[in-house]
Amino acid sequence: MNTRFLHRPLLLTILLLNFAMLSIVNGQATEAYPTNWFTQMQHNKLQILFRNINVNFSKATVNANYLGVKVLGVHHFENGHYIAVDIEIAATAKPGNVNFVFTNKGEKTNTPWSLLPRRKGRGTLFAQGINPSDLIYFLMPDRFSNGDISNDRIAGLKDQSLNRDSIFLRHGGDLKGVTNHLDYFQKLGVSTLWMTPVIENDMPDRTEHGYAATNNYAIEKRLGGDRAYLTLSDSLHKRGMKLIQDIVYNHFGRFHFLVQDAPDKNWVHQWPSYTQTHYREQAVFDPHHSKVDAEKMINGWFTTEMPDVNQENPFVEKYLTQNAIWSVETYGIDAFRIDTYKYCNVEVMNRLNQALIDEYPNIFAYGECWVDGVSSQAYYVRNNLNIPYKSNLHATSDFHLLFSGILPALNEKNDWGAGVIKLYNTLSNDYLYKVPSNNVIFLDNHDMTRIHSSLGESIPKTKMAYAWLMTCRGIPQMYYGSEVLMKGISNPDGWVRLDFPGDWAGDRKNAFTEVGMSDQEKDFLHYVQLLGTYRKSSTALKTGEMMQYLPEDGLYVYFRYTKGQTIMCVMNTDTKERKLNFEKYAERTNGFTSGKNIVTGEKIGNEFSIPSMNMQVIELTK
Repeated sequence: MNTRFLHRPLLLTILLLNFAMLSIVNGQATEAYPTNWFTQMQHNKLQILFRNINVNFSKATVNANYLGVKVLGVHHFENGHYIAVDIEIAATAKPGNVNFVFTNKGEKTNTPWSLLPRRKGRGTLFAQGINPSDLIYFLMPDRFSNGDISNDRIAGLKDQSLNRDSIFLRHGGDLKGVTNHLDYFQKLGVSTLWMTPVIENDMPDRTEHGYAATNNYAIEKRLGGDRAYLTLSDSLHKRGMKLIQDIVYNHFGRFHFLVQDAPDKNWVHQWPSYTQTHYREQAVFDPHHSKVDAEKMINGWFTTEMPDVNQENPFVEKYLTQNAIWSVETYGIDAFRIDTYKYCNVEVMNRLNQALIDEYPNIFAYGECWVDGVSSQAYYVRNNLNIPYKSNLHATSDFHLLFSGILPALNEKNDWGAGVIKLYNTLSNDYLYKVPSNNVIFLDNHDMTRIHSSLGESIPKTKMAYAWLMTCRGIPQMYYGSEVLMKGISNPDGWVRLDFPGDWAGDRKNAFTEVGMSDQEKDFLHYVQLLGTYRKSSTALKTGEMMQYLPEDGLYVYFRYTKGQTIMCVMNTDTKERKLNFEKYAERTNGFTSGKNIVTGEKIGNEFSIPSMNMQVIELTK
């Protein structure tokens, strides 16, 4: 096959055919995982897991009739439906169909398996990673926009619900709906998109969130399938934007084929009776911990519907590692957000992270580490701790900076140990991280109360929160709809996962066009757009250092700065107006005589006042 003429439509056709069938035995397709691979990959030693429920592979032998592909070994399982084949793909191998020949009880079966050219031949950037220059927009596809009503229900899937009046059932949003609104993201200054998992979740209920995978090698058809995901990825990259994939290594959905028809009983953690994790990460790194507590933390199931994956099984580790690499190459992923990271085997995670880095040096991964304390967060990422285990994870979602920082800063009465001093103190612990600016900072997400509700629906406080989000160190992440003052308390979580107002039949409010929005909602949206757009052009906010001053009676001042730009951030959480002057902050203001409020455009002198419950972002001028 001449790869010079292998254009994108043909590549897509081959890719989609890979998801269909390989060989037919008694009416059942022989499936392969990964479904295909790529030439010229550093990760050229592969383990393919073949499955056919009408075949007993227990004594089968395997050969590959393809130049540049060598079979290194074969592994049989307790369940004869499976066979694992280790192969090596030579650097000289060309794209095409590898023909695997299975010999079983004297009968031969041919199974084609595709080698594709690498994505780099398609002329789009990918695996770029993310950094503090980026602004992330996080959404749930089922709840954002319904761009294609034809995929609202898919025949044959277990969950046929479709009811927007329910906070738990499917609503019909999809990837086409997301692609339709890339202009909206860019008006917010957004550079990067993160969505809840988009892979197949063929579960009986609660499929709207995507965290219970049933096939890691297929995109959820109700979201538009592989074609819609590829279109979204390509559309983002053509605009110079990036794509984060939400990936789950810790658990499968209960109806995953590797649970329902497992190769061996040890593909998920087995207990004499249902055993749930106790969710306390301290049992892992506590120097005084008991083995039973550590085992229950890591090996206990997240819920009855999410069996805990046995990552210590080398076949499982290969399955997860290859799937992550395959996803980057197939869909053009730039970074991974790793769900439930603290419940994973950290040694396996280090190897998996390194495999991704070896293949894609600029890739970036950050974990959901919802933990108790900054030191606990630091344990799971690249850190300065002198401990036996050293993580290679780039960063974490900075839960502690939210719960012990900005929320008490805006909600608590200022005192010696309360109020805005907690924000200062939390940031002072950044010495624990190798690169604290890599941490993803946020105000809310799909599991917690929305920021406007957390702040008592106070517009001034919510504006202060967003001003902080756009100016603090770290990679800022917004949650869909909070920029138009969506409210919701996470008890239960469905109330913080309501539909974004706009592309839904019967909606009177459309945040994309601002039709039907209140003056307050429009004003707040414009405020967030202004902050995000300014950040996009600010070297100090994207790449600058940070210096903070001790808060005094609720007045908190910090600076972001580079050689070419200095920004002064003033947060007044006091109950009264406060006066400031540059002289007090001479270490950073020396040489500057004035500044400009980036929101109002107002010129600020070297002495100025700031109202109560107000935050000003001031670009200093000489």
